[in-house]
Amino acid sequence: MIFISNTISLNDSDVEISAIRAQGAGGQNVNKVSSAIHLRFDIHASSLSDVNKQRLLDSKDSRISKEGVLIIKAQQFRTQERNKIDAFERLQSFINKATYVNKTRRPTKPSRNAKRKRVDQKTQRGKTKVLRGKVDF
Repeated sequence: MIFISNTISLNDSDVEISAIRAQGAGGQNVNKVSSAIHLRFDIHASSLSDVNKQRLLDSKDSRISKEGVLIIKAQQFRTQERNKIDAFERLQSFINKATYVNKTRRPTKPSRNAKRKRVDQKTQRGKTKVLRGKVDF
């Protein structure tokens, strides 16, 4: 079981992990060791609810293929274990971001006391400005 949040969790079979060789500089170690992780998450075949699946598919992310498979490639770290942790963290943040629902805004009115204070400040400011006028001796 992979826990994404308090309400969302995935089965282990929903995620497919394979080790591949990392790209870039690194000397002979890069050519010998498969330390990068290729994580594939099929959104359609996952155990998520239909609403969450649709939210994931609607997100305009270039990592989602036309077939609805999210592909995460983790190769930042030297060890395979750390790259695997990084890939799962990125999957978790992607799902959390896509399934987050903003609270609906309920418009409020200012209280009677707030209105009174505002008017009192306006009158006080007006009195201050009147005192700046010409003084007649």
